[in-house]
Amino acid sequence: MEKNIYEIIKYIGDNPDREGLKETPLRVVKSYAELFSGYNKDPKELFKVFDSAGYDQMVTVKNIELYSTCEHHILPFIGKCHIGYIPNKKVIGISKLPRIMEIFARRLQLQERLTQQIANCIDELLQPGGVGVVIEAEHLCIRMRGVNKQNATMVTTALKGSFMDNDKTRLEFMEAIGR
Repeated sequence: MEKNIYEIIKYIGDNPDREGLKETPLRVVKSYAELFSGYNKDPKELFKVFDSAGYDQMVTVKNIELYSTCEHHILPFIGKCHIGYIPNKKVIGISKLPRIMEIFARRLQLQERLTQQIANCIDELLQPGGVGVVIEAEHLCIRMRGVNKQNATMVTTALKGSFMDNDKTRLEFMEAIGR
């Protein structure tokens, strides 16, 4: 992999043997191992649920920092993820919601697919009364190249169960996340 990065540096017109770039191929390989670590993780392995003790109202975690990589240009997209669900006899450890997002975000992604993967995972493993996921992100492929639009934000939504079927539940979730 380092050799390939070395060749990319040459291709773009720089000297991979100059002082500042000598160790760049290795740094890029190490960086990719972290940035794309989601391929080596299974959200089922971290999924831990607890008895809800009768709690059956909406649980929401909002403003989860999101960093992912667009599969079309291998450039970052950065934003916030909001996740909500309605317990059905079980609740999940609250730190697990950002961890589930992180597993899917640390792969080459489309924002639309990422949003759906998070919702599907929570729906499948927790079987709640409903799930809502909203992602708001800024894509560097839009800012740095192509259309060069600095203030464009993409918003994607995945709603399941009562979040899809019940207008009041959907509205409660959207208000809870400030949308």
